[in-house]
Amino acid sequence: MAAYAPARYIDLHALHPLPASVLNRGEDDLPKTLQLGGAVRAMVSSQSWKRAIRMRLEDDLDEHAARTRMLPLRIADALREAGWPADLAAFAGTQIVRSATREGLKTEEKQGGITSVTLYLPRSVLDDLTDLCAEHRPQLEEALAKEQAEKTQEAEAEAKGARRKAKKEKTEAVLPTPTVATLIRRRTATINLFGRMLAEVPGAQVDGAVQMAHAFSVHQSGQQPDYFTAVEDWSLPHESGSAHLQTSFFTTGLLYRYATVNLTELTRNLGGDHDQALHLLELFAEAFIDVMPGAKKTATAPHTYPYLVHYAVRDRRPVSLAAAFEQPVKSAPGGGYITPAIQVLSQHAGALNRLLGTRRLIGSGYATAHDAPVDHLGTVHAGFDDLTGALTHTAAQPSPTRVAA
Repeated sequence: MAAYAPARYIDLHALHPLPASVLNRGEDDLPKTLQLGGAVRAMVSSQSWKRAIRMRLEDDLDEHAARTRMLPLRIADALREAGWPADLAAFAGTQIVRSATREGLKTEEKQGGITSVTLYLPRSVLDDLTDLCAEHRPQLEEALAKEQAEKTQEAEAEAKGARRKAKKEKTEAVLPTPTVATLIRRRTATINLFGRMLAEVPGAQVDGAVQMAHAFSVHQSGQQPDYFTAVEDWSLPHESGSAHLQTSFFTTGLLYRYATVNLTELTRNLGGDHDQALHLLELFAEAFIDVMPGAKKTATAPHTYPYLVHYAVRDRRPVSLAAAFEQPVKSAPGGGYITPAIQVLSQHAGALNRLLGTRRLIGSGYATAHDAPVDHLGTVHAGFDDLTGALTHTAAQPSPTRVAA
């Protein structure tokens, strides 16, 4: 399979009904909302849904990654569990981040030495880094003894009233920087999918192949109050009342969800492995349909599926259909937003196809619980399994050859 030029995108769209739920909260502990088209809409942030998808994919692939600033502390914990003295284990943890680059990664000393930036790396790297420390234990012991001796000399000089020395140079790296940097640069499938921002380590940054939009309700939907009580089961005789009173908030609505996968970028991130890229694409599409964020799930159990999922495979650039819902959808005469939302989505897709043409549209399709056919969304598929297989097959098709005039 030849590399796609200039780019091959797989757009995923979903209309997803939600009952009373709190999938995503803001800093005020209230469900997130946004203003769109002059109306308040329920919102679920892309970060929230993306993390839930990432966790599912890591479970499916049995290949886990970690976003963390705690790497030096975790290294120290692992070495202490292996029987290392506490001071040597802590020193080795600091040496991991000191040796990651020529200048070392920046750390927050007031927070125990955690890294200033969030690292994103395979969880298995922790074992490899502790093995590296064990391999260089004599050098670490020697460097620690030297550092402790210098601190003792400084303390003695200060006690005698001696003038403070000039600021000491940064601690020298003990561990081999190329090896540490190589381990930190390692990737998992999810790192290749979602990307990694790590400018401090040369070659560690990965451009994400997935873009995901905030999900929002296609109609007006604000926060709704829910007054609740917790009964005191062991109340005193002749007493009544509750142990706890509070008002929480939830939202309801029909969400429009959108994500796109740059198959060209994903293939590049995988070193040109097209088959693996298509496999990850299919897994991502399945997770996009199946996975939901878990916030407050025990109190709301909002375990619904999308009512409609539509895909489009395009060359050159992705296309969101969010503008279809810039004007809030009005409920149907008998109630409900699903039928009018499907009509609006279909009309908008048709208008875009007319405006853009279909030269760069490689293929499209949809699956839905709706009884009637839906225009302008491509081939209808019986279910989501058929849809994910079809979109993967379509994504693998070559771009059409342009005929010279």
